[in-house]
Amino acid sequence: MLKPVIVLIIWTLIMLVWLYAKRIPAMQKAKIRPDDYKLSHEKRGNPLPPEAVAVADNYNHLLEAPTIFYALALTAQIGGYADNHLIIHAWIYVAIRIAHSLVQATQGKVIIRFSLFILSMIVLAIMAIQVAMKVFN
Repeated sequence: MLKPVIVLIIWTLIMLVWLYAKRIPAMQKAKIRPDDYKLSHEKRGNPLPPEAVAVADNYNHLLEAPTIFYALALTAQIGGYADNHLIIHAWIYVAIRIAHSLVQATQGKVIIRFSLFILSMIVLAIMAIQVAMKVFN
């Protein structure tokens, strides 16, 4: 059960590197000083190109819904509930999240990205039900 957790953590760190590989050159090109980023982009507007913003947005997304995945996976591991079905669902979840990242960071097709997000949330819900049934039995 821990392998998919570690893979998603490593993927999140890869997205962090990708974020700065896009953001720093974009900020330099636009002559933006780091202090210009004291406020969130919603409050100040975002002068960065969409490809730099998309990678940053995806990194943030990897720190949102996957936190539920981490909690479920660790609960299952610690509680001894990590059976083959749950592990398969964990790998499916990780694969979908990586696909979501690649779509968002490269082409940004909203309908594809949204479909992958919904699919990942369905897998996450299935995992939550599996873990809950074992915890409460």
